[in-house]
Amino acid sequence: MVGAVSRGSRNLITDVAGLRVGNAQDDRLKSGSTVLVGDKPFVASVHVMGGAPGTRETDLLAPDKTVAAVDALVLSGGSAFGLDACSGVMDGLRAMGRGYAVGPMHIPIVPGAIIFDLINGGGKDWDDNPYRALGRAALGNAGAEFALGSAGAGTGAMAAMQKGGLGSASMVLPDGTTVGALVAVNSLGSVTTPGDRHFWAAPFEMDGEFGGVGPDPSAGLVAAEPSRKEKAMFMHATGQMANTTIAIVATDAPLSKSQCHRMAVTAHDGLARAIVPAHTPLDGDLVFAAATGVGEVVDHQVMRDIGAAAAVCLSRAICRGVYEATPAEGDIIPTYREML
Repeated sequence: MVGAVSRGSRNLITDVAGLRVGNAQDDRLKSGSTVLVGDKPFVASVHVMGGAPGTRETDLLAPDKTVAAVDALVLSGGSAFGLDACSGVMDGLRAMGRGYAVGPMHIPIVPGAIIFDLINGGGKDWDDNPYRALGRAALGNAGAEFALGSAGAGTGAMAAMQKGGLGSASMVLPDGTTVGALVAVNSLGSVTTPGDRHFWAAPFEMDGEFGGVGPDPSAGLVAAEPSRKEKAMFMHATGQMANTTIAIVATDAPLSKSQCHRMAVTAHDGLARAIVPAHTPLDGDLVFAAATGVGEVVDHQVMRDIGAAAAVCLSRAICRGVYEATPAEGDIIPTYREML
């Protein structure tokens, strides 16, 4: 990667041409949904490295499967209930006339993934699953600008030591290619080093986007501190706890479906640089990859640079999600900035 790189103008995944993001949340529920929608169908794939994923329609995204493009991708809270957010997005897209045409029908293709946020201090005593409505509302809110932190799928998210959240970041490569990331951070592992001040991914920060505190000067940081999240969750429920960080990386380069899959694989490096530990048996860590460009697919050298940028963007997005989280009534752990 020769030459200067910079943040995109918004420092959001929507710096990638043709993409919009919408959030919807219920503050009493302490949960919500987020949708990434294309102005037109886009190429997508996925790679899962966590041991406990919750997904919908992800088999379609394997490089050897027939579906060539999707209409939207969904990140949602709600554990298995949250998968119904995809149905709400499908309803909204169908009403717009979007989707794969089969006779008189249009079938929108909307894969999704969820985080476990059912034990976070919010009310979960619904009679009817609220996530279908949240998904449709998120689609209705889709635009170039969107909130980070305690919004959408990040509303009730928690990392090990502080509230998680919805994060995003972007990067423009020397050749003008734009890469971006969107993530809901709800990890078993910590995004901060012992002491809660420094982010593991601090070396990748651009322009003070998550506080500018800088890297931890300490060494030998190999033992995790006791998790505040785990302790707080056990006070509210017994049994095995659940987590998960789910993300989307995207580019305006014309990638093939197999190249999108490689970008998703590479982006997991960025997740592991920002969260320690990552990819555990109790996380469902997953990365979608999307490409909006048209034309001849890029060569291996360009693909290398796009994958590396996707990993960096995801590290930065994870930190931004935690940094931008805000306190709310009933929280069971504090935010990062409350602890400074």
